[in-house]
Amino acid sequence: MQTFFKSTFLHYVLLIVGSVLAAAALEELLIPSQIMDGGMVGIAMIVSAKTPIPLGLLTILLNLPAVWIGARKLERSFFIRSLVGMGVFSAALVLFGHISYNITEDKLLATVFGGLLLGVGVGLVLLGGGCLDGTEALAILLSRRFNFSVGQFVLGFNVLIYLTAGLLFGLDRALYSMLTYIIVSRVEDYVNTGMQQGKAVMIITNHGEEIAEDIYRTLGRTVTLIEGSGLISGEKIVLYCVITRIELSTMRKIIEKDDYSAFMSVSDVSEIVGKHIKSRSALLNKETDGA
Repeated sequence: MQTFFKSTFLHYVLLIVGSVLAAAALEELLIPSQIMDGGMVGIAMIVSAKTPIPLGLLTILLNLPAVWIGARKLERSFFIRSLVGMGVFSAALVLFGHISYNITEDKLLATVFGGLLLGVGVGLVLLGGGCLDGTEALAILLSRRFNFSVGQFVLGFNVLIYLTAGLLFGLDRALYSMLTYIIVSRVEDYVNTGMQQGKAVMIITNHGEEIAEDIYRTLGRTVTLIEGSGLISGEKIVLYCVITRIELSTMRKIIEKDDYSAFMSVSDVSEIVGKHIKSRSALLNKETDGA
């Protein structure tokens, strides 16, 4: 129970911090340069620029129905956390709207650093289990009914927003906005995966069991052993293991031992499903029990 409350508390901290960072990126860097975000927030930015309606209010009005519709098919906790995130986001937009630091008038600087800050904010909100924009929630539902992916829907929706921004504020603003979208997407992905991004390691060796035991003893990771055959080298053992990015250097040290003479290839893993990676804590518990 204590672990549950700690986890829940951490999720809400991520939601709040991410929402504040995202609002700061918009109000202090992107909006002063008329650079648009995507999704429902982008629509809110365009409407707010042409009307006296506050951006914070528009964000809630446009996103709440979309998130509500999407939450009917998704988890209830997603809806609650998204409400918290959007509430903090809207309040922070109002706050930062009254605080102007005039950070930069350079459009490129505003695009790059606004995109970086916004990407970190959105990434933290996603890590917290919520969202700031209802576009993806709608995309998930529509992708189940029609023959297109979530990414295709979001991209098409954002292209329409940027075209509209180009017509209203100039083509250069549309181009800056698209660049911002690219930066936000990359940073958001990195924040979500971070140093825990999966790396698939494939090792070809004559010492499969020894290396597998070494990996398990050092990293606490289980390894799948597959029998293989080289065209010239003959019978081999192929080991497959998924590790995190920060464990890669340790894995290299294991493989580079002279006794093993192993060949290793490394590739990125876009998604990990299941519990095939044994945690370090599980290894320590096993050793403690054995003692």
